[in-house]
Amino acid sequence: MPKISTKSWLDNDTFAAWTFLAPAVILLGLFVLWPIAYLFYLSFTAGSFTSTGTYWVGFKNYWRLLLNPDFWQVIGNTVYFTVASVIPSLVIPLGLAVLLNRSMALRGVLRSAYFLPSIISLVAAGLGFRWLFQTSGPINAFLNIFGIPAISWLGDTFWAMPVLIILSIWKQLGFNMVVFLAGLQAIPPSRYEAAELDGANGWRQFWHITLPGLRPTLIFATVTTAIFTLRSFEQVYVMTGGGPLNTTNLLVYYIYQEAFGQFDFGYAAAAATVLLAMALVLVYLQLRTWEEEV
Repeated sequence: MPKISTKSWLDNDTFAAWTFLAPAVILLGLFVLWPIAYLFYLSFTAGSFTSTGTYWVGFKNYWRLLLNPDFWQVIGNTVYFTVASVIPSLVIPLGLAVLLNRSMALRGVLRSAYFLPSIISLVAAGLGFRWLFQTSGPINAFLNIFGIPAISWLGDTFWAMPVLIILSIWKQLGFNMVVFLAGLQAIPPSRYEAAELDGANGWRQFWHITLPGLRPTLIFATVTTAIFTLRSFEQVYVMTGGGPLNTTNLLVYYIYQEAFGQFDFGYAAAAATVLLAMALVLVYLQLRTWEEEV
């Protein structure tokens, strides 16, 4: 009697792998890849989603971006906001993580307190900061004690952006601190013990053990923080509306204005494509740096 094969389709590794991956791949295609492809297509069109429909205009929207001074001001605002937010959002949490990684009183309470801003709604935080920095708010009341006149924080072309930056740093502080704490606990204590035996002080241990050991964590925190700042929208919408004089208008808010304020979806899609390209460059740099690390 011939032997009956009991080989299952699961024995085919490739077929089984794609079978189990199929739900995730389908969802990824529907909710990530297809919207990106449609965004790219939309950036080459003009018109609206009414009965008139959209029509092909080629690179006209991108040409309009290049010739629009408001767009370049928004790009400058976004770069300034991102750089000024990312650096303190890494340095301050790293310092706090190093301190809170040691045995000290109320360490758990302090960790929870510093992490609290990251779980607060950004809209609620924006409303709170708008109240703090309004002309008759607590910040100016505190400054008046020292004889400093009230400042129109959100109505001044110089001070409005720093207020948004402070909010961004405060919001990102807790998350990055937890990330750095996890990275610090992954560094073997034996390295610090060997360094102490060799006479290395705390500062030298930080530069030669802590920072090299945190390199993958720093790469991850840098990219996630940069992407978080690049997609900033809520604080601008709630606090300044892009003003005064367009000085706090960031790229995501600019896209929102063009798409849902002016109903110029093709132009907004072109600006969104530029934002996507900036994010992809950050991810590419992370992968290249990670490869060098490995």
